[in-house]
Amino acid sequence: MLRITVITVTYNSEATVAETMDSVLAQIYPDIEYIVVDGGSTDKTIDIIRQYEPRFQGRMRWISKPDQGIYDAMNKGIAMATGEVIGMLNSDDLFIDAEVLTDIASAFEDRQIACIHGNLYFVRHDDTNHIVRIWKSSPYKPNSFARGWHPAHPTFYVRREYYIRFGGYDIAFPVSADFELMLRFLEKHRLHSLFINRFLVKMRMGGESTGSLRSIYVGNRNVMKAFHKNGIPVSPLYPVFRLAPKVINKIKLKLHLK
Repeated sequence: MLRITVITVTYNSEATVAETMDSVLAQIYPDIEYIVVDGGSTDKTIDIIRQYEPRFQGRMRWISKPDQGIYDAMNKGIAMATGEVIGMLNSDDLFIDAEVLTDIASAFEDRQIACIHGNLYFVRHDDTNHIVRIWKSSPYKPNSFARGWHPAHPTFYVRREYYIRFGGYDIAFPVSADFELMLRFLEKHRLHSLFINRFLVKMRMGGESTGSLRSIYVGNRNVMKAFHKNGIPVSPLYPVFRLAPKVINKIKLKLHLK
């Protein structure tokens, strides 16, 4: 049976990490390796991790030490992974239902499939049942990234062999290393991908890339650098087209909360 490694990066995540781990424990797929990479939390995150560890019955490993940011921590998790397939579940996100990893494993039964992605719900940080925005994806087509398309990173699962072959997250991209990795894997190396047309993850608003407008602005600058790094042509207006919907959604969210 194909083993799936799920990696959760934490740092002072006491308010949400238990819900994240509960959603992993709820998965009915039997062969899961769960890795938690903590950046040296000073709140109760480590206590919560220790409390949950026995419930995974040997399927969970974790470390806690300072890192160079979320993508450096993800790389540490990848280095620890033994599963054939690897995916990320942030410490404030959760799986939609108990069959997510079962469906992902079924997709990877086709050995030609190198990576998969699906749909995503953005939810309120204080209420994961309140959907703020829907990320409805689609199958990858060559040159899609330059037209503003890319997968939702929390739904992106990849065979471990391709991390070994093409590298992990480039920590020179402090906000958008996930975009750069997906761009590199799909557009540059043209990995054979599959779109699963179902919702896989609930993502809380206010994370590394959905937080402040400044983070979004910096992210778009890094996205342009990602295209140049990988030798992929893109219009200089790309950041404008990509930024506008996020600004609009940010304004709508603020108005709604008021």
